[in-house]
Amino acid sequence: MHDDLIARAKAWLAEDPDQETREELSALIDAGDVEELADRFAGTLQFGTAGLRGELGAGPMRMNRSVVIRAAAGLAAYLRKQGHADGLVVIGYDARHKSADFARDTAAVMTGAGLRAAVLPRPLPTPVLAFAIRHLGAVAGVEVTASHNPPRDNGYKVYLGDGSQIVPPADAEIAAEIDAIATLGAVARPDSGWHTLGEDVLNAYLARTDAVLAPGSPRTARTVYTAMHGVGKDTLLAAFARAGFPDPVLVTEQADPDPDFPTVAFPNPEEPGAMDLAFARARETDPDLIIANDPDADRCAAAVRDGGEWRMLRGDEVGALLAAHLVARGARGTFAESIVSSSLLGRIAGKAGLRHEETLTGFKWIARVDGLRYGYEEALGYCVDPDGVRDKDGITAALLITELASELKERGRTLLDLLDDLAVEHGLHATDQLSVRVQDLSLIADAMRRLREQPPAELAGLAVTRAEDLTRGTDELPPTDGLRYTLDGARVIVRPSGTEPKLKCYLEVVIPVASRADLPSARTRAAALLATIKRDLSTALGI
Repeated sequence: MHDDLIARAKAWLAEDPDQETREELSALIDAGDVEELADRFAGTLQFGTAGLRGELGAGPMRMNRSVVIRAAAGLAAYLRKQGHADGLVVIGYDARHKSADFARDTAAVMTGAGLRAAVLPRPLPTPVLAFAIRHLGAVAGVEVTASHNPPRDNGYKVYLGDGSQIVPPADAEIAAEIDAIATLGAVARPDSGWHTLGEDVLNAYLARTDAVLAPGSPRTARTVYTAMHGVGKDTLLAAFARAGFPDPVLVTEQADPDPDFPTVAFPNPEEPGAMDLAFARARETDPDLIIANDPDADRCAAAVRDGGEWRMLRGDEVGALLAAHLVARGARGTFAESIVSSSLLGRIAGKAGLRHEETLTGFKWIARVDGLRYGYEEALGYCVDPDGVRDKDGITAALLITELASELKERGRTLLDLLDDLAVEHGLHATDQLSVRVQDLSLIADAMRRLREQPPAELAGLAVTRAEDLTRGTDELPPTDGLRYTLDGARVIVRPSGTEPKLKCYLEVVIPVASRADLPSARTRAAALLATIKRDLSTALGI
């Protein structure tokens, strides 16, 4: 076993084109670090609908140039078999460690396979890549990003020519092509032959953002903005200037790209502490709202003053606000969301006479809804211009929420006032999440098995009226690893995260509200119910 492991490591080392990972792997081999080598050679990073995502380092279980070259070659082989032998592939990348290298390798592999490759001019938001695919008539797109993962991670997202991320069976077909690549030596990687795009594709994206706002709408809301050490700042500032909003006040410590994300534990606006610097800047400058992007700027967070303190709006709150704003503007079409997002969207759409659809988690599903006009999911992802970008877009979502804040400001109202209106009209929909990060992935499988074998009969004293194992699929949904519990006045969904070592539980309670005067007591009851459901669910999960 030991000799076989060393032999596999040496064979990998002989092909590795990256001096940095070669030195790393050589040191492990020389030190005889069997435990670390066994971890890195326990298999290969699996290519799925989210593409690849993992920790940077040497070996097939890490993100590195060897793994990326194989993935690119597999994608190229898949595209050729689909009849796109000379099709265009657009490649974008963020500012993480190795992202530019992975983008260049992808361009070289596509060129070597006879496809045409075009690379965005510099690190840019993921939605610019999603836009460019359709704008340029490409057959596929690749975005090198790990979004809001920790600094040591990177990833590889694949889109097809419709501008949305891959769904089955394309993921398995691409994975099979990747597995069929015997050696890196067989993959042609010329030194040139691809095209580096100019500013015109970004200018076309920015011109498209005009479609998001209503002509002549108020543009007065003042914002504080953080790019969370990512790539959003320049594109967002350009979009805001173009729209005529006041210049956002920047959280300067987080404004420019930094792959080490030095001021945050996790570069995700949802994580505790990530917004502290933005709150501090807001206390100094008293804006109408705070806007945050995640590092690749496909997500958008908003925070508002609530009493004397600043607080983050939940993704479901922003989702409902944007929906109400679009309805008020006369939007037509289908409003869609993932099953883990709030049922309030269905109430808003229903009252407006609009179609409402629920999909599996992820914009790869939401973007495929027929007649989509607006889609969102609670993890801060919003698609407000599906004809321009068939994916979540943190830049256009920021424009739309700032337009809404401006309209309310002109009437002496706030985003919280509108949330109160929605609660009185449709009931208070309060959501929360129980999220457990693990080192050992088997703990997640054990917890899911425990729930399947012993489903709870009640949570927080509310009877479970329906328990669904989503691995069997439903009339509306394809199979997925998840459990859904419908309670009397509440809903719980439990599923493993698709991109991180986390078990996620999504909770929602709905409290009827007769008038604005009843809102404080409804909020107190909702908070108590959510806390008790969380506690009971933790017990049932056993982690």
